[in-house]
Amino acid sequence: MNTWNKCWAAAALCMALGTAQAQIVIGQTAGFSGQVAAGVKETTDGAKLYLDMVNSKGGVNGQKIELVSLDDKFDPKLAAENAKKLIEENNVLALFLNRGTPHTEAIIPLLDKHGVPLIAPSTGAMVLHQPVRKYVFNVRATYQREAEKAMTHLASMGITRIGVVYADDSFGADGVTGAQKGLTAAKLTPVVLEKFDRAKPDFAPIAAKLVKADAQAVLMIASGSAVVDANNAIRGAGSAAQLVTLSNNASSGFIKSLGANARGVIVTQVFPNERAVTFPMVKEAQELARAQGMSEISPAMLEGFAAAKVLVEGVKRAGPKPTREKLHAALETIRKFDLGGLEVSFTPDDHTGLDFADLSIVGTDGKFRR
Repeated sequence: MNTWNKCWAAAALCMALGTAQAQIVIGQTAGFSGQVAAGVKETTDGAKLYLDMVNSKGGVNGQKIELVSLDDKFDPKLAAENAKKLIEENNVLALFLNRGTPHTEAIIPLLDKHGVPLIAPSTGAMVLHQPVRKYVFNVRATYQREAEKAMTHLASMGITRIGVVYADDSFGADGVTGAQKGLTAAKLTPVVLEKFDRAKPDFAPIAAKLVKADAQAVLMIASGSAVVDANNAIRGAGSAAQLVTLSNNASSGFIKSLGANARGVIVTQVFPNERAVTFPMVKEAQELARAQGMSEISPAMLEGFAAAKVLVEGVKRAGPKPTREKLHAALETIRKFDLGGLEVSFTPDDHTGLDFADLSIVGTDGKFRR
């Protein structure tokens, strides 16, 4: 082989290797350990169902999507540190599927500084919807809508003595606003309205107040293990009040952590019934899960699955050489994108995406029922 042919062959090999190794790097910071670990794992597993399928077919425009996930232990400060590392060191195209309201707020200055889109934060905080955050693209309804729907439902059942217990942070305050809307519409006031320290919760005094007020139902605006601990304290104090919580706890792991107190707990939902195969998205997720040896999917997995579909659509629209700027512009072109029974739309003035809200209850079999 002459020198020119050797050089050409070497160049061709390098080009082939470069193409084979080309990747679109997406960053995630979430509480893979700590009080929301069960939900975070299931949401991420749901996203991977779709991303793995896309990668198995060659990825997007010949590039596979690599998800780099870091554990922030559900600590807003660590979430910001992780986001900084992912953006500045890993040079991610976008951030994706983080968890928590104060955590997302801690990340936003970095998004604005570097022009990085954040797709599908796993939080329904109104502060991420109004006013519009330029780089935040939501793929779920708001907590306010969920809480309002829950209160309206309880009132329709003739329940009038309702307690509201919430974490003393931006998430808790946001949920309370929605709950108050529902209560006001039903001409009710909460018999107990108590906040607790998210870092050092003490539910015994709150449980005693709920018993004294003879609360018929309690809305718990909190995450994971805090809701479990509160429920145990309420039951331990002798209250039989109906427990209600929001979709951030819509995971199979949450049900398991409730143990014997799981049955009858109401959990609001922001995606269709995970067994409703009339929704093409649900059917698709179920089939991919079975192909990987999973017997069923959870609402949390469905949230991650939907999030991944929006991520991939945005990357497709960003073209063969996606940049953060191109991805941001591409996401704002999404109009009535069919996830499989639900449509997502974004505009420069509206980054809400979806507004679906429903209620479920934990049945005797330990599964969510609609």
